[in-house]
Amino acid sequence: MTALLARLREKNLHTWLRGYLSHRIERVQTRKEAGLRHLLFAFCDHYEPLWGRAPLDVGEARVRLWEEAYPRVVDAFRDADGLSPRHSFFFPGDQYDPRLLDRLAALTRAGHGEVELHLHHDGDSRASLREKLLQSLDKIGSHGHFSRDATGRIRYAFIHGDWALANSRRDGRYCGVDDELVVLFETGCYADFTFPSAPEEPQPNIVNRIYWPEGDLRRARCYERGRRARVGERYDDRILMVEGPLALVPRLARIPLRVENSAVTARDPATPARVASWVAQNIHVEGRPDWVFVKVHTHGAPEAEAAALLGEPGRALHRELTTRFNDGVRWKLHYVTAREMYNVVLAAVDGRSGDPHAFRDFRLAPPPVRAVPALSQGR
Repeated sequence: MTALLARLREKNLHTWLRGYLSHRIERVQTRKEAGLRHLLFAFCDHYEPLWGRAPLDVGEARVRLWEEAYPRVVDAFRDADGLSPRHSFFFPGDQYDPRLLDRLAALTRAGHGEVELHLHHDGDSRASLREKLLQSLDKIGSHGHFSRDATGRIRYAFIHGDWALANSRRDGRYCGVDDELVVLFETGCYADFTFPSAPEEPQPNIVNRIYWPEGDLRRARCYERGRRARVGERYDDRILMVEGPLALVPRLARIPLRVENSAVTARDPATPARVASWVAQNIHVEGRPDWVFVKVHTHGAPEAEAAALLGEPGRALHRELTTRFNDGVRWKLHYVTAREMYNVVLAAVDGRSGDPHAFRDFRLAPPPVRAVPALSQGR
């Protein structure tokens, strides 16, 4: 028992178990939705071509593999709208090189995904973080990536490097800025897609939710307090928190539970049981239960991960999604990018109903590169 408790503490279960149990109770008490439901599926990639301190030629080869192989893998699969899987490449601002972004622009133009922002940083002040964000947005945005609002300002989704959003580690590493959510909003961020991060320390006690952070947003770990996204209640003065599925699921092992944190890896690929668990968490906007949101994540650039995602394990995931969750009677599947998922969430909040396909561009338009059929956009 002592060993079990020590193992559970290593998983930082004490930081999120209470929230998870509350979620489980809510699921039990919630009436099952009858009739057709819509599954919004987003694959968010912490896409780091220079992972492992790789030289640029290795990074370029990694991106080239995705540029060439991804269309071949996904073109065999279609959602209810006739669209193939769409990948959200959260690209690290600290790994910028024009050759890498041009190749991702080709994938975006072909409708295979979009680029958002990922950032690793450490020991920053508010001012230095703001400078890093704006420089990254300017460089990556010069290739036509990121949505623009009506004024032409860049709008972006964000995933924090090393999970340490809002200075959330006790040792203060990998961030340094308590009011990071405020800085993100001020620089054009519309939503954070960092979580779940379990078993890592930054994991919040709020689980399986789409929510608005509330309280003093200048505090470290301010995302620990939040108001669930619900129909008729929208906030335009802060970013939205979009979480992926998190669960404790049974397994045959000495410790009979595992943490299902919706990370898709070469060692832990998507399986029918995992997909069913993701959907079962029933992440939705309160008041619109027939639109179910599933966001999973990966680190897809390194060779071993790419081989799985662009090989049979990746195909198996999409076979499961397009067969079990796209029959047109119980489920309709919609592959979405991070931006499109955000737009559909806002449509639900604003009281829209029906087929969510109509709301992919509800608030934020596609990035400019999507409108350009052939473009060389290097710097």
